[in-house]
Amino acid sequence: MAITASMVKELRERTGCGMMDCKKALQDANGDMEKAIELLRERGLAAAAKKTGRIAAEGLVDAYIHFGGRIGVLVEVNCETDFVAKTDEFKTFVRDIAMHIAASNPQYLSREEVPQEVIEKEKEILRAQALNEGKPEKVIDKIVEGRISKFYKEVCLLEQPFVKDPDKTVQDLVMEMISKLGENIRIRRFVRFELGEGLQKREDNFAEEVAKQMKGD
Repeated sequence: MAITASMVKELRERTGCGMMDCKKALQDANGDMEKAIELLRERGLAAAAKKTGRIAAEGLVDAYIHFGGRIGVLVEVNCETDFVAKTDEFKTFVRDIAMHIAASNPQYLSREEVPQEVIEKEKEILRAQALNEGKPEKVIDKIVEGRISKFYKEVCLLEQPFVKDPDKTVQDLVMEMISKLGENIRIRRFVRFELGEGLQKREDNFAEEVAKQMKGD
């Protein structure tokens, strides 16, 4: 299929990739736009993977406050140069990560950070659940491993579906930014505060309060 300039232009606008890369992807995809996008993403991620070992010591610390001050997030995201750190694209990315943390409440950055005792405790719970469901003993371990993977997706930031696009994970988003900005990008650490979290909240019993007041009169 002949690849036209308008097809290359459309693909470039949709992906932000270089003109020659877009033309090559369309040629390899035989003119299929969606397949070309997939190819560019695969090639971009492959290229980005080569950059993940590079030192990233610049970046930004961003703060995000949500729900009228009830939830606050601090996050540090690193890149390689101060130039990239000052770009609107990088700033937007960092803000998106902070917003995601506020919304999804991850407990850890990655599965490597989950303490072993937490993993073992979760496996015990999952095993008990599977047994209570009447699952055969011989498949329990396989079921537990499958469910522990789901657990990681719930509690680990990099494995969570990105709130603005659940079809990709936060890690996918990081790799896309590496490909787009040409530098290693790394979410280093974060902290999330929720008003009253961990405190015993007062629960007044209105009837009892009225009764006490009446007795005092």
